[in-house]
Amino acid sequence: MEETKRMLLVLTLFLWFMSFLNAFKLDVSQFPPSFLFGTATSSYQVEGAFLEGNKSLSNWDVFTHLGGKIKDGSNGDVSADHYHNYIEDIELMHSLGVNSYRFSISWSRVLPRGQFGEINSMGIQFYNNLINNLVARGIQPFVTLSHYDIPQELEDRYGAWLTDEIQKDFGHFAEVCFKAFGDRVKYWSTLNEPNIMVRSSYQVGEYPPGLHTDPFGAAHNMILAHATAVNIYKKKYQVKQGGSIGIVISMSWFEPLRNIPEDYIATQLTLAFEIGWFLDPLFYGDYPIQMRETLQSKLPKFSSKDKKKLEHKIDFIGINHYTSFYVSDCHVLLNKSAENEGVCMGGEREGLPIGTPTAMPNYYVVPHGLGETVLFIMNRYNNTPMFITENGFAQQGDNDVSTEELLNDIDRIEYFQSYLTSLMHAIRRGADASKLTLEE
Repeated sequence: MEETKRMLLVLTLFLWFMSFLNAFKLDVSQFPPSFLFGTATSSYQVEGAFLEGNKSLSNWDVFTHLGGKIKDGSNGDVSADHYHNYIEDIELMHSLGVNSYRFSISWSRVLPRGQFGEINSMGIQFYNNLINNLVARGIQPFVTLSHYDIPQELEDRYGAWLTDEIQKDFGHFAEVCFKAFGDRVKYWSTLNEPNIMVRSSYQVGEYPPGLHTDPFGAAHNMILAHATAVNIYKKKYQVKQGGSIGIVISMSWFEPLRNIPEDYIATQLTLAFEIGWFLDPLFYGDYPIQMRETLQSKLPKFSSKDKKKLEHKIDFIGINHYTSFYVSDCHVLLNKSAENEGVCMGGEREGLPIGTPTAMPNYYVVPHGLGETVLFIMNRYNNTPMFITENGFAQQGDNDVSTEELLNDIDRIEYFQSYLTSLMHAIRRGADASKLTLEE
């Protein structure tokens, strides 16, 4: 049964990709020579083998086994079993014609105790095998160092992202990876969506450790941990390895609900909290002024030593973009979160959705949102090279969709046609955007 499902998935994706190329009449010459078409995963979501190969428990391993934390009680103990099926998965990628694979490294698989203790040779071997097979198939490895998961030991020992000790530990983990894999990995991202992770982990409590505490202190440590890894790479490895390093931020697009000054101000505030929160310190050495004015003493300050660490600039910005929203000044708390005071977000205006609704609530098809996001980043951050590290179409789970519907994937074809067109328009206006990851 499982083999049948995997073969159906291969056939479905192959037919979809071929139909997509035909429908879009894709001419790669329309994109920059460096443009990459890729796909993406994260370690906890696909690897499985959660206690194999001397791996320790991650925060997600522990969290998903706590009663009531996951709606359907599922976990990633086996998941897609990428740990055992990576060769078959690479063949699937190769059959699709993609030339990039973005994946994350499980910190718990490489350094089971976080920083202390020996490097796990079995973990290093797994990622060496994965990387070597990707390179052999002409697929660029695009590596994320931390995609939400960390060793549970760091959580137990000192509270993980809530203390500055993790900055040193993350730097050590990053250097182990640079040493082991940097001769073949040319694209490194330090953190995936820290702006989502910090809220979900330390404000809303939906991600491990499931707290309702101080997201701004945790975010401060994430930014400085990122800077620690960037400094190590740029000082010791970049010249001889010839790679680049950046960070991946979740970026929805936001537009004023009404043509009034208050909604324009609310939109700028939202962009500051969604994007500038993590990117402004990396480019300008401090948080956006809107955050300082709104949060005042709640927002940590960067010391002179911190600002020195932030001087090493990133080489690229990763953009995870899926949808767009309207923003208005409503003078109420949104989800009781202090940083969004007075700001409301929604997907409708006068009863009409901002774009075609999808199977996922609040995910709308708004193609121009991708182009506007890219142009916003181009203008605010000196046209630093951009990679669209995640983008995709939300649909019902496979169990709710018939084989015929899976094979007749017109909605997804039209989605990527429209989003690629929007991206191409931004590139023609001067944006340095070099990669689209088809996140499925």
